[in-house]
Amino acid sequence: MSPQITVAVLGTGIMGGPMARNLARAGLDVRAWNRSRGKAEPLAADGVTVADSPADAVRGAGVVLTMLYDGPTALDVMRAAAPGLTPGTVWAQAGTAGLDALDGLAAFAREHGLVLVDSPVLGSRQPAEDAQLTVLAAGPEAVRGTLTPVFEAIGARTLWVGEDADIGAASRLKLVLNSWVLAVTHGTAEALALAKGLGVDPQRFLGALEGGPLDMGYLRAKAGLLLDGRLTPASFTTVTAEKDARLIVAAGEAAGVRLDVAAAGAERFRRAAEQGHGQEDMAASYFASFED
Repeated sequence: MSPQITVAVLGTGIMGGPMARNLARAGLDVRAWNRSRGKAEPLAADGVTVADSPADAVRGAGVVLTMLYDGPTALDVMRAAAPGLTPGTVWAQAGTAGLDALDGLAAFAREHGLVLVDSPVLGSRQPAEDAQLTVLAAGPEAVRGTLTPVFEAIGARTLWVGEDADIGAASRLKLVLNSWVLAVTHGTAEALALAKGLGVDPQRFLGALEGGPLDMGYLRAKAGLLLDGRLTPASFTTVTAEKDARLIVAAGEAAGVRLDVAAAGAERFRRAAEQGHGQEDMAASYFASFED
């Protein structure tokens, strides 16, 4: 990427903040905007220019990277950015938008002459901070060279899974991956809740799995957060996990696939959020097993 090209990052929360920081550390010219400016301000210490508005952030940028809550939010922010957009700008849409929102995002891109790349990322807070995300990308081959240094700065690998004609291929894969991640999260939470209810030492549960085919690093990571009381700061919040679960269920319904586990999981996240665990790590699904 030419050093003259600027990357605008819209959304600097749990994921977007570390991504902007790693882009700057890689030597790219980075501007960032966040609805709550206070979340973006610390990035200035890493050489990121904090903008007052989405339009200011994207003005003159060659790449716009959106890392926002969902598809409608991304579209609203891009509409606010419209006065600063330039035809030909590459738009890397990195948040989990779901499938229903893609048509609206693509229509906005066409209207403003942007090159939309569907590029959700797989990972949570720590992989984002360590630049170890996996980028799932679908978009024109012509812009891959432009995006290579951007994706290399934020991730350990990039999987190109679709072209112009299949712009949603990356989002579909992300929903499949997230369905597995959320199922394992709930499985861990429920097993530990049952252990508590039955008076079983959770370390005996983990010890019985150790080294066997049912053992996995993710189980131990989420169990560790619960057992050590380290649900904040969240790697991935309960409210965002509920949003993703509902996107997964909706995508399944549209495809004629019934996802009972994902639907029940969304309700677990909702109950945990109602109990006050919405901004904690999604392992707080554990608390949905008990009365408030």
